[in-house]
Amino acid sequence: MKPMNSKRVETKDLKNRLSRNFFFAKDKKLRTLKPVKYFFVIGSSKFLLDNEPLEEILRERIQQYAREKKTIDFWIIKSPKFLNSLDLIDVKNKLTKDGLGKAELSAIVSLDEVFIKWMKLRLQNVAESNFMVFANDNDIESPLASENL
Repeated sequence: MKPMNSKRVETKDLKNRLSRNFFFAKDKKLRTLKPVKYFFVIGSSKFLLDNEPLEEILRERIQQYAREKKTIDFWIIKSPKFLNSLDLIDVKNKLTKDGLGKAELSAIVSLDEVFIKWMKLRLQNVAESNFMVFANDNDIESPLASENL
């Protein structure tokens, strides 16, 4: 016969293992385990913020989201911390190879893969990639954090 608390320990252990690998949705209705995938384009801050019509592009996107009553799911991040992730070493190496190893970088990050693919086509001289964030993932603690803050 099993001890009475053995099921509780097994459940707790399972929850701990899952929480290391999944994001718990904050919405009480969802309460499902799901990872969050972020898509991004990244390039030099000078190029993205000064040479490209980024403000106009994003303003039009915000207006579109307002018309569709959609929550904004994209952000601009200067000196993104997520680039320090071991999972993104290939992106960092590509940027270094392209001469941007020491340049200040900015990223446009979104939950919408199609939007980021469109941004990659619209903007030139940017790298495109993605990363997955799980609860309690110490590699990327805050996906939208900046090195400057």
